[in-house]
Amino acid sequence: MNATPVGALLLCRAEPAAVRLPAHLLREPMVLAPAGQGWSVLVSEVSPWQEGGVAVDAVLGGWAAALSIGTGSPVLALWWDGDGAGFTMASGFRRPVGYVWLADGTPVGEDEAMRTFAARLGLDPVLDLQALEPLTVPDPESDARARLVGLTAVLTRHGLALPAGLAPGAPADTLRTAALAAAVEETDSAGPPEPAARPRASWLRAAGAVQLAAGLALVALGARRRSGGWAVAGAVLIVHGLVPPVRERLRS
Repeated sequence: MNATPVGALLLCRAEPAAVRLPAHLLREPMVLAPAGQGWSVLVSEVSPWQEGGVAVDAVLGGWAAALSIGTGSPVLALWWDGDGAGFTMASGFRRPVGYVWLADGTPVGEDEAMRTFAARLGLDPVLDLQALEPLTVPDPESDARARLVGLTAVLTRHGLALPAGLAPGAPADTLRTAALAAAVEETDSAGPPEPAARPRASWLRAAGAVQLAAGLALVALGARRRSGGWAVAGAVLIVHGLVPPVRERLRS
């Protein structure tokens, strides 16, 4: 496992249409693809954790928090590197929950975290928890990658169907190639294009988009630095940024 490259997947409990705008507002180049009934997957086309010296779990945790607030749905970030693997699940404004395994598969998370994860995703409190429990006990035959594979196997009972090639532990190039083959859209740092509209409506939408983008960025920053202040400030901007599109939708 020590030779395992750094990689990550973002699994959103929402259809691609609902993920598209929040993903654009992250202003990170990503590939968006369907991942089963009621699921989407995002694969980053860059590796900021390799360029900026920031841990992959910190970067993914920030993205997951911002996407969850933007979509109103749970977002699960899976990550792996030479030291191990793990996940972080963001669910709206609630505190993220996560679990970590060392490279040899040794669990270093808390059982309560796995139970909270199951509850927030709406998993079966009996059958699914029984399937998740083996992931929290030592197993000399299961390394960190196998733990993530086991986790996603449980989620297939709830509609998750990752496109071919998008498997935990795969190299970054393999992930990008597989995501592009199944993609519905690529996002970039320029943000989403503005549709034609009346001048005032266009201005309000643009202002809302700026607030949303700033809010998502602050939430991501707060999650990365574990700062509640930044996260709250971002949440306020997100709420204000959602007002124009909601108002337009109600009028239409």
